[in-house]
Amino acid sequence: MAKMRAVQVTKPGQPFETVERDVPQPKFGEVRMAVEACGICHSDSLTKEGYWPGIQYPRVPGHEIAGTIDAIGEGVKGWSVGQRVGVGWHGGHCGYCDRCRRGDFLTCQVAPLIPGILYDGGYEDFMIVPAAVLALIPDALTFAEAAPLMCAGVTTFNALRHSGARAGDVVAILGIGGLGHLGVQFAAKMGYHTVAIARGSDKAALAKELGAHVYIDSSSQDVAAELLKLGGAKVVLATATNGKAMSATIGGLGVDGKLLVVGAPSDPIEVQALQLIGGRHSVAGWASGSSIDSQDTMAFCALTGIRSMNEIFPLRRAEDAYNRMMSGDARFRVVLTTKD
Repeated sequence: MAKMRAVQVTKPGQPFETVERDVPQPKFGEVRMAVEACGICHSDSLTKEGYWPGIQYPRVPGHEIAGTIDAIGEGVKGWSVGQRVGVGWHGGHCGYCDRCRRGDFLTCQVAPLIPGILYDGGYEDFMIVPAAVLALIPDALTFAEAAPLMCAGVTTFNALRHSGARAGDVVAILGIGGLGHLGVQFAAKMGYHTVAIARGSDKAALAKELGAHVYIDSSSQDVAAELLKLGGAKVVLATATNGKAMSATIGGLGVDGKLLVVGAPSDPIEVQALQLIGGRHSVAGWASGSSIDSQDTMAFCALTGIRSMNEIFPLRRAEDAYNRMMSGDARFRVVLTTKD
């Protein structure tokens, strides 16, 4: 039996453990991926620290996965060995609940599967996934470029394209980090009047390089007032994990403006009812996307030249890579590669 490496969490809160496993075989409806790259997302801490209810150990983390189809199980149609594919947060669904029957697979009520949490993810050489969750990777993207788009990318891209904003509208991106640096690029390429909001003047130059038309330094400027000078934001895409910073943008929304939350702060978002009523403002959330959304995200990046800014680590240094991500100092995504 052929062997492979897997980086697993044996017990919550413990260091990663690299083990040797048998290369798995795909069952009906499944494919085996030869993993080339896997992004490290902050949500991997749900596995590492045991925050996800009912998670079973040992577990291999990782849900920003890029590689090639290595083997195909029975019943799989439309895919072939050697195709370049990715898998993201959406790793499976039941197919028969009311949500799935409406095509809203991400909110499956019965069996919403997440790689790296509910089955083994991408911190390994080979993995098994349902064929239904595969997304094609364009030739223009390397595996390391594609991997972060399977979560950070699709989350920001999909949120913006479903936000209701139209070309020319003022769209602000709160935070220039792992999600925000992609959000600024997407907003600019989608034709929005793009505003980047972050703490400190040192991020202004980077924001402009990413495509922002305006930069607001939240440490020295009144964010809401600055947005109102531009006519008010149609959308504020909140990627920074800071509830207070999110709350500070609500007064800068234009009529029918929306605070769209994709970052998950531990502190509450505070809003006064009159802030919502007077301008028909709203606060909403958005999570990821299905496999075709991930494929659309990658295609858009290939078409427009958008790329994630990544720090690359070999799989054998998964612990260092994870700690780098958790430190908040990475610029801006951390990606593991198996060819080390």
